[in-house]
Amino acid sequence: MKKDILKHKLVPEHTILSKSEITKVMKELDIHPEQLPKIKQDDPICKAIEAKTGDILKITRKSHTAGKFVTYRLVLD
Repeated sequence: MKKDILKHKLVPEHTILSKSEITKVMKELDIHPEQLPKIKQDDPICKAIEAKTGDILKITRKSHTAGKFVTYRLVLD
């Protein structure tokens, strides 16, 4: 029996950004996508949400001190 890893309490929310969202985020952060931390396309989360090479993931974690912490990752082969 396979379990849905996206529903595990330790896995933060992962979403794939649209092209317009990528443009907005890169402008706000004043960086290029290649400067983001990387995540492998064969990572279980990437497989579960069907992320492709070149996609940018928005990862939203719950934090006791900050309330919510958002980070971004570039999907690579």
